[in-house]
Amino acid sequence: MPGTPPPPQTTPFTVRAPASSANLGPGFDSLGLSVPLYTTLHVTPQATTQVIPLGPELDGTPADESNYVYRAMELAARRAGRPLPPARIEIETDVPLARGLGSSAAALVAGIVAGNELLGRPLDDLAVLDVAAREEGHPDNVAPALFGGIVVATLDKLGTHYVRLDPPAHLGVTVLIPDFELSTSKARAVLPKEYSRADAVHALSHAALLAAALAQGRLDLLRHAMQDYIHQIWRAPLVPGLSDILEDAWRHGALGAALSGAGPTVLCFHDTREPTAPLHAYLHGVMARNGLEGRVLDFPIDAAGTLVERA
Repeated sequence: MPGTPPPPQTTPFTVRAPASSANLGPGFDSLGLSVPLYTTLHVTPQATTQVIPLGPELDGTPADESNYVYRAMELAARRAGRPLPPARIEIETDVPLARGLGSSAAALVAGIVAGNELLGRPLDDLAVLDVAAREEGHPDNVAPALFGGIVVATLDKLGTHYVRLDPPAHLGVTVLIPDFELSTSKARAVLPKEYSRADAVHALSHAALLAAALAQGRLDLLRHAMQDYIHQIWRAPLVPGLSDILEDAWRHGALGAALSGAGPTVLCFHDTREPTAPLHAYLHGVMARNGLEGRVLDFPIDAAGTLVERA
C-alpha cells in the first residue's frame, strides 16, 4: 500500500563504515576519500536498548543512550518521523580518534545507517547523506564514509549534492599518524575569519584542478593541485613537521601531500607501482627530528563505503 512505512528490522545485522581523509589540500570542507579503517556496529533487535562500546579505542565512551553512535541512530529516526526500535548495539572501531581520519564521521554514518536499517530503511542514500552532512556541518568526511572512493560534495539550504569518483588506477595512500591528538575545534580556531581575493582564487583554481586530475587519473598533476593557502598554512604550527612534508615529500616518492582533515595525520598519495620505502623513511625521519612518534601506513582507497550485512 503506497505510503505505508516499511516494517522494522527484526534480525541482527552489522554496519561497517570506513575512515576518511578530507580536504586533500585545497578541497576544504568539500573533498574527501575513504580509507580502510572501520567503525563496526553489531545490532541485535531486542526488547530493551543496550549500548556496548568494545575495545581500547572506545575506552571511556558512554555505554548508554548518550553515546554518539546511538544519538546518530536517533537522527535517522527523527528524519523518518518514527521512534527508534530498541536494540543491543555493540560498537567497535580501529579508526584512531582525534587524528584527522574522520572518526566522528565514521561513527555518525554508521549510526545513521544502523538506525535507518533498524527502521526498515525508510530513508534513501541521499537522505542519509543529508542527515549526516547537516549534523557534521560539512559533507567532506561523511560522503566518502557513506559512498566510498573519492567524493566531491557540497551542502546548502537546498540539500547535499555530491559526485563520487572511482579511485584512479595505481593511486595509493600513505598516512603518517602521529601519537598525539588534535581536536577539530582547536584546528578550526586558528583559521582566519577573512581571506584575500588572491587566496580565494588560488583555492578555487587548485580545488578545481585537483578534482579534474582525480577524475581523469592525472597523477602527474597532484603535487601542483594539492597546494593550499586556506587552512594548511594556519594549522602547520599545530603539527610539527607538516610544512616540511608539504614542501619536500614529493622528493621522496609522494605524488602529493596534505594535512588529513584537521590533522595531525598527514596524507601522501603514492603510485602503487613504485616502492614506498623511501617515503616511509622520510616520514619517520620528519617525526624523529620533531621529537614525535607514530605510525606510517600504506592503504588502498576504500571503494565500498558503508556496508550492511544481515545475519
